[in-house]
Amino acid sequence: MIELPVISSEKTRKPDWLRVKLPVGESYRKVRQLVDDHKLHTICQSGNCPNMGECWGAGTATFMILGNVCTRSCSFCAVATGRPNEYDIDEPRRVAEAIKLMGVKHAVITSVNRDELKDRGAEIWYQTVIQVKELSPETTIETLIPDVKGNWEALYRMIEGGQEVVSHNMETVERLYRNVRPQAKYSRSLEQIKRTKEQGKRTKSGIMLGFGETPDEIYKAMDDLAAHGLDILTLGQYLQPTKMHHEVIEFIRPEQFAHYKEEGLKRGLKYVESGPLVRSSYHAERHVNVPI
Repeated sequence: MIELPVISSEKTRKPDWLRVKLPVGESYRKVRQLVDDHKLHTICQSGNCPNMGECWGAGTATFMILGNVCTRSCSFCAVATGRPNEYDIDEPRRVAEAIKLMGVKHAVITSVNRDELKDRGAEIWYQTVIQVKELSPETTIETLIPDVKGNWEALYRMIEGGQEVVSHNMETVERLYRNVRPQAKYSRSLEQIKRTKEQGKRTKSGIMLGFGETPDEIYKAMDDLAAHGLDILTLGQYLQPTKMHHEVIEFIRPEQFAHYKEEGLKRGLKYVESGPLVRSSYHAERHVNVPI
């Protein structure tokens, strides 16, 4: 195991391996124009994703439905927190039309948490997947769904539209949930993944590193996920969106990410995407055909 020093984000610049290119190019501008024209939200923008230039430049984007205000207050997330507006019942159609216009071969769809809704937004989820499939039948879909707070009927509705991959991010290790995901429960997210797998879906989750977790805690999370039916795991470096968010405790070196990939595969996960700039939807098209 590689031993790493703790590096304070306030005292140290981002290491060289975290540098990314600014978004440029005709493809990037085309995607941005389509998103703006259809009044859509993307996690690429709301989450300050470091890969936005690469992904948008390739003509792909991760769409965020059910608005851009979340009912949760996770300490890592750049998405606005508060009381969301009424959801837009026309949003599934607009998302489907944008995906068709973009000619997307693999679409990733996510959403904010809508805890105030009785069905957690499940019907909008279902209609979005159905309408994308109707307009673009050759497009494969990954849905990155939120915590349904134990509303399993809502979960089943969210995942029955025909998407190929269902993702739900753990985000961090069990010990850090109170600080990182105060309104979530580690055991409940594991149960959600288990129930998703029991419905015959290809399951996926993501964990961010750099909150101060230990290697043993990461290994335990991998073991827990494998035991609950997870197929695909992504591991990436947490980056602090603003000074108001959780600080970066540690910058994980690329060789340590490579080590974690090996460990995940040893522990029974089917596929592990692990690297400093990896995000849950990064290279998501690779995850559709992972044998399960």
